[in-house]
Amino acid sequence: MLEIVPMTLREANAFVEQNHRHHGPVAGHKFSIGLSDGERIVGVAIIGRPVSRHLDDGWTLEVNRLCTDGSRNACSMLYAAAWRAARAMGYKRLVTYILESENGASLRAAGWKCVGQAGGLRWTGRRRPEVDLYPAQMKIRFERTAE
Repeated sequence: MLEIVPMTLREANAFVEQNHRHHGPVAGHKFSIGLSDGERIVGVAIIGRPVSRHLDDGWTLEVNRLCTDGSRNACSMLYAAAWRAARAMGYKRLVTYILESENGASLRAAGWKCVGQAGGLRWTGRRRPEVDLYPAQMKIRFERTAE
């Protein structure tokens, strides 16, 4: 049986470093959540301020990383727990992004709504990294909002 457990950013980033398919650790967070099978961590969620400055209104957070070892229902449990925690802290909206090649089933199972495409294929402008930090695909934004 899986259960939600407290998680430090250092612990969550270590899990992401070892298990995420296309992203590395993050620099900061508001909070992180772990998921345990009773013996080991099987997934983590790292929640922070929105990357998009247009969404950073003080009432919105973003699931910046979600990573599991593939355990059944782990992703949807973490997405649901992230929303419950954000709501308990007074936030009105929680957003996240998936790659266009991903289906979003775990997000829909946790009650999230698809709000459409977001962003571009890669970073642009002066701060663009020399090497892409993630696959060059369109992103799809999902969100939970206070009803």
